[in-house]
Amino acid sequence: MDYYKAYSSGNTTPSMVAERFIAAINESVKPPLQMGFFIDYNPDDILRQANESTLRHKAGKPISVLDGVPVAIKDEIDCLPYPTTGGTKWLHKERPCEDDACCVKRLRLCGAVIVGKTNMHELGSGTSGINPHYGPARNPYNRTKIAGGSSSGSAAVVSAGLCPVALGVDGGGSVRMPAALCGVVGLKPTFARIPHDGVLPLNWTVGMVGILAGTVEDSMIVYAAISGEIPSDKPSGTPSKINLPLLSMTKSISGIKLAKYGKWFDDCSDDVKLCCSQALLKLQNHYNWKTLDVTIPEIEVMRLAHYTTIGSECSASLCSLREKNLAEFGGDARVALSIYSSFSSLEYLNAQRIRNRQLQLHMKILAEADVIVSPTTGVTAYSIQDDALKTGELDYINGAALVRYSIAGNFLGLPAVTVPVGYDKLGLPIGLQFIGRPWSEATLMHLAFAVQAISLYKKPAQYYDLLRR
Repeated sequence: MDYYKAYSSGNTTPSMVAERFIAAINESVKPPLQMGFFIDYNPDDILRQANESTLRHKAGKPISVLDGVPVAIKDEIDCLPYPTTGGTKWLHKERPCEDDACCVKRLRLCGAVIVGKTNMHELGSGTSGINPHYGPARNPYNRTKIAGGSSSGSAAVVSAGLCPVALGVDGGGSVRMPAALCGVVGLKPTFARIPHDGVLPLNWTVGMVGILAGTVEDSMIVYAAISGEIPSDKPSGTPSKINLPLLSMTKSISGIKLAKYGKWFDDCSDDVKLCCSQALLKLQNHYNWKTLDVTIPEIEVMRLAHYTTIGSECSASLCSLREKNLAEFGGDARVALSIYSSFSSLEYLNAQRIRNRQLQLHMKILAEADVIVSPTTGVTAYSIQDDALKTGELDYINGAALVRYSIAGNFLGLPAVTVPVGYDKLGLPIGLQFIGRPWSEATLMHLAFAVQAISLYKKPAQYYDLLRR
């Protein structure tokens, strides 16, 4: 919205923003920063799009509020003129990018300026965002810390002010985890709400396109732009109507019931527990929302079933290509793929039985409460180890703590949103997550907006103001 207002008032133009953006990226890739935001970006293509948008604004005919707004795309989503690498050095050679993904086409139809392909954990196989081929995506709040994965670059560019919104893909918290660690909003809609056409088919029953944004309002604008079935597709059971909340600073939904699983608020760092508990108390006092104490059984069983599912699907999608390109895999991705390929078809089928049972359990809870509330991650951003730069990283302890609260959103296809609620003792961001009923994105955005309205925000150490006058 800030970009739209600045363009409408004539304070700046998309072309001026594009030039500042390119200068900022050029600065960010050099020592001492080496932020690792992007895998690929094309200054000429960015300037061409921005100049076309500038002419539309000067003629008083912008296509939409997104016209001229810089938007970054995770390198798991097809977007011309760039190859889709999936964070590897080889995948684009086996699977050339021939067209924009559906979600990218929809952004272009709104006039958005697509600024490049963001860094990611190789093949989405980890939670740190440390990529041995393209370097780690660094956290703008502290460049020695991880940005989180696997949509690491998308979270970091939004946090650093380079783009107000970016697209990611969320198969196991891969939008929400980096959003929380980088202090931005992360929205994962209901499974199939956003078409998956043109997205790498690495985990086809759990992964989907998600949105990272500086504000809840901006996430809603992009959600409105890219959601909905492709008209030519056969009906899939997805509700055709997209509901959007009427966001207001002065009013909020009253009488909201938040389902809280107490053990989740204990199974995290002290800073995360304190911050998220205080945020809940604020919401109860400010909006008169209620919390319902609930039990979510078999959490560890569900986590392992999800891991079996996402691993089996990733292994199946790459099985014909893996051996041929094994030498080009990073160390952590090679280990991950070896584990994935060890799962049997029986284990995959058993995981789906657990999935069905867990969906029933969650729907019972959501019949009594409006949403389930939890911390987004169990820890804040941790330090990037020097020895991980060349090989990537498999940190099972921190990885499990990061992904702990994300599983239901992916394994059960439920919509979820994370919103920043505070900072730890080192000044690193902490997020609060809401998980909703299927197709309840409007409710989630309204609740996230209410949280945003009563939370304090601090700019990161590495921040670029592309709208400065």
